[in-house]
Amino acid sequence: MHRHRSHLVDLASPAPDRLLFGPAVTISFFPACEAALPSETFNFPALFSEAVREGGEGRVLVMASNGYPDTSMAGGTKLSLLRHAGVSGLLADGRIRDFDELADTELAVYCRGEAVAWGGATVTPFEANRPVVLGGVGVMPGDYVFAKGSNAVVIPRDQVLDVLEDAERTMGEEADLATRWTAGTPESGRADVR
Repeated sequence: MHRHRSHLVDLASPAPDRLLFGPAVTISFFPACEAALPSETFNFPALFSEAVREGGEGRVLVMASNGYPDTSMAGGTKLSLLRHAGVSGLLADGRIRDFDELADTELAVYCRGEAVAWGGATVTPFEANRPVVLGGVGVMPGDYVFAKGSNAVVIPRDQVLDVLEDAERTMGEEADLATRWTAGTPESGRADVR
């Protein structure tokens, strides 16, 4: 339905069967510099509060590392703020700590992999609810995020119902075709599959 890239692949999750779906709120990270970006202003609790100032219930926090995909962007302690705000989960193009702890929560977390070391000396939260880019995919606040397994897709908010209806129709057609093939009556009259 779109000409632009809308999918992310090869993601990691502490619970890859946990579905992530909802409208995005965003936090963009920037290289840490205490002189230019003092931590009393540029910190996760402050930027997260700004991101969810209109409510967090059912939202998906999207965090853009801006070139630091191997750096930790958060861990279990910071992400406990999401649970308290009713945020359903997180999509990040950096790494996240505390996978074991996060697997025991209801949060759906998708990222580039697990981290061990704290990343605050490398990157810091910088802006909230601005357009961000993750792995070549543009995300506007309010766009819908769907993730499961090791993949995610971002759907423009104005097209989410059309995309979901098309996905449901496609899944029904594929299930019908699989049933026909199982019964030995491929739609094309041939037994080959692409």
